[in-house]
Amino acid sequence: MTKHRIYTMSVTKVYPHYVTKAEKKGRTKTEVDEIIRWLTGYSQEELGAQLEKQTNFESFFAEAPQLNPARVLIKGVVCGVRVEDVEEPTMQNIRYLDKLIDELAKGKAMEKILRK
Repeated sequence: MTKHRIYTMSVTKVYPHYVTKAEKKGRTKTEVDEIIRWLTGYSQEELGAQLEKQTNFESFFAEAPQLNPARVLIKGVVCGVRVEDVEEPTMQNIRYLDKLIDELAKGKAMEKILRK
């Protein structure tokens, strides 16, 4: 089976789109970073290093210090796909991230986005 091309795409290429999507709706880069750190367990410095070395999505999630166990509480549809039904773990984590950024752009409170 061939891997989806998103696996080999650099997080650095997509990251500015996450930030732009958030900022267009009055949210901030800091909030985008907080979401990514919450999901992956990266510190701000580690996140910066991953972006700097242009890590691909597959490695980004494989090397994540501590994927948040509460990520299974993320439900809903993103890009026409129900995130809780995605079976492949890396793709599911990518969809979780997409869903969290969507929630941020839709004005949801950070406490709810971070499932607190």
